[in-house]
Amino acid sequence: MAMIEDLTALVSRVVEGNHDALDEAADAIAASGGSGGLLYAAGAGHSLAAVMETFFRAGGLAFVRPLWDHSILPLAGARASTAAEREPGLGTDVAQRAGITEADAVLIFSNSGVNPYPVEIAQHAHEVGACVIAMTSVDASASAPKRAGHRLFEISDIVLDTAVPAGDVTWPPQAPVTAPASTILTASLWAAILRRVDTLAPDAPRWTSANVAGGDEVNAALVERFGPRIPEL
Repeated sequence: MAMIEDLTALVSRVVEGNHDALDEAADAIAASGGSGGLLYAAGAGHSLAAVMETFFRAGGLAFVRPLWDHSILPLAGARASTAAEREPGLGTDVAQRAGITEADAVLIFSNSGVNPYPVEIAQHAHEVGACVIAMTSVDASASAPKRAGHRLFEISDIVLDTAVPAGDVTWPPQAPVTAPASTILTASLWAAILRRVDTLAPDAPRWTSANVAGGDEVNAALVERFGPRIPEL
């Protein structure tokens, strides 16, 4: 029981500690969707799990487009994906090809926030005037080897601090070696954002589970609406 209590306490502490940033992120995302913009979601390696939470997800926003490249997917080659995230130029290329505009918001998941891939996406998004939202661990980033000109949290408009310790391990408390927490924390923060967006924009387009009555019809209409702008659909 102590293990579960420790984990739930961590989630509560992080969500509560980001109260103001969550409000700001929800405001920016709702504003982008309301003005016809998209929310681009980016991450590399295991941060792609967080990107998957935002995209084509039951109850999720329909105006989300994932930013990714085959080379950063661990299932396509685990060691190669780590190398790709550190490759200068890849993030810039992915961001440029996406066609991000000032009407959009860009949410970037990166626990360390030091590799070129997430940093370059943030830089390009900032240059075109999009709102850049980072979900990262400030402490872990500050102690990680700097591989790009900046750290992600330094160049983002809104920072959601996951407070994940360096190395993304949480157990046992005295000398942690296992139980990474970045995925559960980013998913929790994203759920908190969705709840706030619902308050701001209750009519925002959302996906429906394909396993409930009428879900397929709702989703087909959304694919027709957003498909031309979100080719991943």
